[in-house]
Amino acid sequence: MFSRLEAIEKMNEWGAERCPFLFILDFNGSNNLLYPLEQVPGNISFNIGPKTRHFNGSTSAFSFNSKPVDFEIYENAFNKVIDELNYGNTYLVNLTFPTPLSTDLELTNIYDRSSAPYKLLVDGEFVVFSPECFVKIAEGKIYSFPMKGTIDATLPDAEAEILNNPKETAEHATIVDLIRNDLNRVSENVRVERFRYIDRIETLKGPLLQVSSEIVGDLEADYNERLGSLMFSLLPAGSISGAPKKRTLEIIAEAEITPRGFFTGVFGVFDGNQLDSSVMIRFIEKQNDKLIFKSGGGITAQSDARMEYEEMIQKVYVPFV
Repeated sequence: MFSRLEAIEKMNEWGAERCPFLFILDFNGSNNLLYPLEQVPGNISFNIGPKTRHFNGSTSAFSFNSKPVDFEIYENAFNKVIDELNYGNTYLVNLTFPTPLSTDLELTNIYDRSSAPYKLLVDGEFVVFSPECFVKIAEGKIYSFPMKGTIDATLPDAEAEILNNPKETAEHATIVDLIRNDLNRVSENVRVERFRYIDRIETLKGPLLQVSSEIVGDLEADYNERLGSLMFSLLPAGSISGAPKKRTLEIIAEAEITPRGFFTGVFGVFDGNQLDSSVMIRFIEKQNDKLIFKSGGGITAQSDARMEYEEMIQKVYVPFV
C-alpha cells in the first residue's frame, strides 16, 4: 500500500520511464495500490475498454436482494446537507450510503458476468463495474467525461424528462464547471466538446439512461514525467464529491455513516504512452463475509429527499443482461 506522497512519486517515476502500470487510488488518496502491469497479483483482475464479459461457464440463476438504509436515516443526513447548501457552504454534495445485499453471488461471479466498460476485482475485498470514465490521456490531450443524472429508461419520454429537468440540468452544469476548472490546473485550452449527451446502461432491473459531458484540454509534451502529480491534483473526482471541493469533502465526512475507502476512488492503466481511468462507482465491498453495495447521488438545494433516496436505491444493481 502506498501513501499519497509515495504514490505520486512512484507514478511520476514510472511515467517518466514509460513503464506500464495499474493504479488503484482510494477516495481520500491516502491508501493506494500500484503495480507494474507484469507484476499485478493473481487476486486482482481488471478490464478497461469494450464491455467484455469474462464468463467462466456459469450463467445459472441467482438471488440478488438488497436492504437499503431506512429512509429516516437517509433523510437525517440529507437534511444536514441541505442545511449546508442553504448556508451557502456548498453548491452540490454527492451523498452516499451502504446497502447490505442478500445474494448467493460471490465477488468473482459478479466480475465475470458484469457488462461494463470499466471493471475491477480485488478478490476478497471489492468489485467494481463502472460506467464512468475519470480521465483519458491520448496524443497530448486529456479528456474527462463527468456523469451526472440517472433515470429509468422505461419511463415515458425518459430522455426528454431528464434533459429538461431544471434540478438535473443545474447539477450537471455545476459538475462540468468544476471539472473544467480542474483540467485548467493541468492543461491548456480546456473546452467542452459535448454537453449532456445520453448513455444507455442495461441492468438486471432494466435499462437506465445516464447523462454525461465531454471536456478536453491540451497537455504539455512531458506530461508523463508528472503523471502522479497530475492525477492526484484532480482527485477526488468532482462527480462523486461536489463543489467547492474542500468544504464539500468536510460535509461528506460529517454526513455519511461510513468512510468510503476505495469506493468512489479511481483506478486505471498507463500503457507507457496513453492512460485510461475510471471512477469507482457501482461498487460492491465484502465486509465480514457479507456483501455491501455502495451508491448515492448529487444533492442540490432543489433536491427532494424521497426522490434522491429512490435514485440511490435504483443504482443498486448488477449489469447482467
